[in-house]
Amino acid sequence: MDLKDIVSKNIIYLRTNRKMTQLELGEALSYSDKAVSKWERGEAVPDAYVLKKLSALFNVSVDYLLNEHDEKEAKAVEPYSFNRRSVSLVSFFGIWTLAIAIFAVLGLLADSRQWLVFVYAMPVSLVNMIVMTAIWGKARINMYFISLLVWSVLAAIYLTFLQYNWWMLFLIGIPAQIVVVLSFRIKNNSE
Repeated sequence: MDLKDIVSKNIIYLRTNRKMTQLELGEALSYSDKAVSKWERGEAVPDAYVLKKLSALFNVSVDYLLNEHDEKEAKAVEPYSFNRRSVSLVSFFGIWTLAIAIFAVLGLLADSRQWLVFVYAMPVSLVNMIVMTAIWGKARINMYFISLLVWSVLAAIYLTFLQYNWWMLFLIGIPAQIVVVLSFRIKNNSE
């Protein structure tokens, strides 16, 4: 078997073992699904940079990607032992559980602005989701989370200083939103 076929077989195995689509793998590597498809069909071999990224993503050595493996060796590669969505949801609801606890404590202390806890829980939750999606390669979704983060931070500042009527603060959100959208339209030219 030649190198293209070996690498192809290993990428297919690792990707499907991780239950990723070609599009998801491409996004995780900042490449298109077409590039991933070429590698998996054995029409091309990823360059050293991509092999290094693949090895980090799948927690294997570059050597593993370049060599043949029998079934026993291939199955020794440990897949994710947890559900990504479950981990994300647990961390998200953990943040909101903490916010409710703080809200309750502030209520006992008779703080009239205790409701702001929920206002600030939103940006914290969004930062958490941005980190989770960045780790697991769903970069396209991050555009929406970052957009929501920008607007929720502006809303939190506005609601904190409500007595000052800082409505013009939201004007900052317009160019910030444009920057977020444009930054996610930048393509990796190395495909």
